[in-house]
Amino acid sequence: MMADSVVEQIAALKDGDWTVREEAAAALGVCRDVRAVEPLVALLKDSDRAVRDATINALTAIGEASVAALGVCLSDPDFTVQESAASILSVIGDARVMAPLINALGSPDWIVRMHAAKALGRIGDARAAQALMPLLQDKVKAVRVDAAQALTVIGRAAVPLLLEALRHEEWLVRLHAVEALGKIKAAESVEPLLWVLFNDRDAAVREDAVRSLGEIGDPTSVDFLFMVMKEAGMRPVAVEALGKIGDRRAVPALIEVITGVNRPAEIRPVDGCGDRWDSEMLAMEAAVKALAQVRDETTIPVLVQALQNTVIRAEAAAALVAFGQPAIPPLLTVLKKERDENILFHAKEALAQLGWRAGRI
Repeated sequence: MMADSVVEQIAALKDGDWTVREEAAAALGVCRDVRAVEPLVALLKDSDRAVRDATINALTAIGEASVAALGVCLSDPDFTVQESAASILSVIGDARVMAPLINALGSPDWIVRMHAAKALGRIGDARAAQALMPLLQDKVKAVRVDAAQALTVIGRAAVPLLLEALRHEEWLVRLHAVEALGKIKAAESVEPLLWVLFNDRDAAVREDAVRSLGEIGDPTSVDFLFMVMKEAGMRPVAVEALGKIGDRRAVPALIEVITGVNRPAEIRPVDGCGDRWDSEMLAMEAAVKALAQVRDETTIPVLVQALQNTVIRAEAAAALVAFGQPAIPPLLTVLKKERDENILFHAKEALAQLGWRAGRI
C-alpha cells in the first residue's frame, strides 16, 4: 500500500496544477521514501515558490539519502536550485559533500555562500577552515556571521588562522576573528587579544577584544581590564568582562563603580524620565551583575545598599538572588526598616525567588 502511494505521489509531481504538485511533495516528505529523491530534486526548478518550498521541506525530511543529489545541485547553472540545495544541506550537515560545499563558498550568489558556510559549520571539519576565512570580509553581513560561526564550531583547528587574521587590514575581518576566538576560548588567544585591545585602531574591534577576554575567562586579563576601565567608552564592557572572569581581585573596583568612587571625568549627563542619567549608568549596571557572577558574600551589604539607587535597583535585587540563602537575612532587614514601596517591592520579589514567604519574619 505504501509503495503504491509513493509511486502515485511521484507521478503527481508532474501534474499541471501547482497545488497538486505541492501536496505531492509534502506527502513524499512524510513518507521519506528514497525513491522520491531524484523526482523531488528535479522539482527544485519548479516555477511556483510554494511547490519549491514543499520540495525543500521534503528533501530535508528525507535527509541523508538526498545528500549526494543535492551536492550535484550546488553546481547547477540555476542559482535558485543552488540556493535550495545549499539551504537543505545546511540543515543536514553531511561531510560527504564537503568538497562541493567548499566550492560553493565562492558562489556569486550570497544566499548560496551563506548556506554553504552554515553547512560547513554544522559539519565542523577542520579542512574547511582555510576556505571559510575569506568570507569574514564578505560584503553581506549574514555571510560573514555564518562563516565566523562555522569557524567557531571548527574550534581549535581554526585558531591559528584566526590569530593571523587579527592583523588583517580589513577591520571586519579582525572583528569577526576576535569574536570567534572568544567563543572558542583557546588559552593561546589571550595574549594576541590583549595586543588587539591596546593597539587596534578600531574601537569596535577593541570592544569585542574585551568581550572575548571575558568569554575566555583567563585571570591574567584582570589587571589589563582594570586599565581599560579608565576609558569611558570601554568601561561598561570591561566591567562585564571582569564579571565573566569571576576573579575576586575585581571586587574592590566593581564596588567603586557601584558606589560612585573614582568616577571617570568623561561623563555626559542625560535628562530623561524624571531622573538624572549619565554614561556611567551602564557601567554601574554591569558592575552589579558582575558581583553576582563573582559571588563574594562580603559584597552582599553593597548590593543591599544599591537597592536605594533607582538606576540599579532591579539589577541589585537580581544579584542578591544569585547569592542564595545568605542574602535572606539582610533582605529581611530591609523589609523591617524600609518605607519606600518600590524598594520593598524589589526586596519582596528577591525573597520570594529565594523561597521566602510572608509571615516568616
